[in-house]
Amino acid sequence: MRGRTRGPSPFPTQASRVWRTLGAVFVVLVFLPPLVLLVSGSLRLPGLPPQPTPELIPDPVSTEGYRRAVELGGLGQATLNSVVVSAVAVPLSVLVASLAGFALARLPRRVTAPVVATSLLALIVPATALLVPRFAIFRSLGLTDTLTPLIAPALLATSPLYVLVYYLAFRTLPADLYDACRIEDLTPMQTWWRVALPLVRPVTAAVAALTFVLTWSNFLDPLVYLYDRELFTLPLALRSLATLDPTNFPVFLAGAVLATIPALVVFGLAQRRFFGYDDHMERLRR
Repeated sequence: MRGRTRGPSPFPTQASRVWRTLGAVFVVLVFLPPLVLLVSGSLRLPGLPPQPTPELIPDPVSTEGYRRAVELGGLGQATLNSVVVSAVAVPLSVLVASLAGFALARLPRRVTAPVVATSLLALIVPATALLVPRFAIFRSLGLTDTLTPLIAPALLATSPLYVLVYYLAFRTLPADLYDACRIEDLTPMQTWWRVALPLVRPVTAAVAALTFVLTWSNFLDPLVYLYDRELFTLPLALRSLATLDPTNFPVFLAGAVLATIPALVVFGLAQRRFFGYDDHMERLRR
């Protein structure tokens, strides 16, 4: 069978690999110093006057800020709430985005063009413009002061961007692969689950990581919909620590470190998929 492909070539050149490596180095150089200062500040002893200049190694080194952050901010319950929201929203977003992207990739171009254009326009709309109508809907349904409004966006894949990413990924798969699936009498759902989705695992890892970070760090939606402190997510709990006096600022920084660790872990687990994407697509082409 002929090796036809649809859409732009997904196979990067040597120059693109170099630029990607330089971009990764740039990101590390930009974000690593703030992380170091964040950890360093969280290890200062609470109650001391703020230093005029940042200390790389505080004197004395103390973990008291972490203990107080958990006690004063209620980070335990807040972390549990954030885990519940992320555990439901992330898989649901990946599921909906992959299904929608696969459906778009299998439709004729005259049908997908207006859908893609509409999705791009939806990305331009600021999230704050949707707060009032969304709040009115959830309030009329009696769902405010619950975790449901934080999970509901996952029913729409959280962001149109994720649908477009899957759409482009499925389009780059050889068209003969889909023809072979039809010859084998696979249904569209079987083709999506057994053939197409396993071949775009790096995309799934990227979408899952981005969705997790977006959900985990979401501050605006919990601020609007949640009133009961027992339902606060981690960003809202950190907000209460931010009101402490300057001498207890290490307590807030300790809470920020605890909130940042899960996001770093998720990106660390997903980065192997990111950097293995080129080899994966090269093997697929052969």
